[in-house]
Amino acid sequence: MIRDAVAANWEREVAFLKALIQIPSDNPPGNCSPHAEATAIALEKLGFTVEQHPVPEPFVRQHGMKSVTNLIVRKTFGTGEGPVIALNAHGDVVPPGNGWTTDPYGAEERNGAVYGRGAAVSKSDFATYAFALLALDRSFKRLNGGVELHLTYDEETGGFVGPQWLLAHGLSKATYAISAGFSYAITTAHNGALHLEVVVRGRQAHAAMPSSGVDALEAATPILAAIYAERRRLLERVSTERGIGSPQITVGLISGGINTNVVPDRIAFRIDRRLIPEEQGEAVEAELIQLIEAATPDMEGVEVECRRIMLAEPLRPLPGVERLVQAVQGPARTVLGLEIEATGVPLYTDARHYSAAGIPTILYGAGPRSILEARAHSTDEHLQLSDLRAATEIVALALEDLLSA
Repeated sequence: MIRDAVAANWEREVAFLKALIQIPSDNPPGNCSPHAEATAIALEKLGFTVEQHPVPEPFVRQHGMKSVTNLIVRKTFGTGEGPVIALNAHGDVVPPGNGWTTDPYGAEERNGAVYGRGAAVSKSDFATYAFALLALDRSFKRLNGGVELHLTYDEETGGFVGPQWLLAHGLSKATYAISAGFSYAITTAHNGALHLEVVVRGRQAHAAMPSSGVDALEAATPILAAIYAERRRLLERVSTERGIGSPQITVGLISGGINTNVVPDRIAFRIDRRLIPEEQGEAVEAELIQLIEAATPDMEGVEVECRRIMLAEPLRPLPGVERLVQAVQGPARTVLGLEIEATGVPLYTDARHYSAAGIPTILYGAGPRSILEARAHSTDEHLQLSDLRAATEIVALALEDLLSA
């Protein structure tokens, strides 16, 4: 039985997760190949054959990282002619920051939970998916098809050298995909994100004679005002996808100036514009640039440059997603005693790359009801071990359903 197999391997699964947390894989700086190599060894000890796919350094550095090695594990059932389900989780994590009550790399177990950076997002689903696949060997049903583990390392910088790279190089034959998520909801849609850098240039001058220069900050002020007016306007636009809400816009980073007594010659700021599934990234980008250009004051000597940093399209449900939803809902009813619902989230993840490749995709894995509960990307990130065990059982049973003749 599937659930008996998960129980038999439970201590090994917890030890596996703790070992992954104890190896730093912060992004930035994004030197993640050492973690991938250690993970490959740990998976081989479980009996898996692991493919290591190092991404060429120039492409990695283009995306702001130092090293990436993606891992693939493949397992075929029956003749292999049935569907192939890819299970994707990412091993890169945001830096821990200050304020932890425990070692962020200690994997301390406390009150039924494991604490550490990546415990919830998403080293936990390295464990969920690997041990669900191990449990599938104990199925009494006749299975046909395949499962691929895609363990990647650049979700925090957009997934371009992780899932997108694997798919673009033809390294997957997936029919469906399940990406890292939480245990009490099935995510079928999520927001996208546009990161845009705006540089306003003027000419420096002595602060005693500001009219002899061109004040870049003065020129930037109406642009910033227009962006915050746009934030209020976007609230009128609401997604039809449950759980998504409205588009958002934030100026998250700003810099400029030379000294207190110098008219600033350069102001740079970065905008985070969240896209709802109904929006298209390039159209939103053009609309935002037009807004910035229209708000730029008519001041001689002012120049404004807009540069795209990243564009991540939203996850939009594809035909076939309902089959994945059904496959997860049934086991969740058995294991959790709950009806878990399909919904959207106002984040962006690697899952969108599978959808963009035409592969029906959901997010489901180990974790609580919300990112806030898990303290993901915050101090004292943790995972309740009961959620890990439930998700492992549910994913294994869902795979059994999808691969049953």
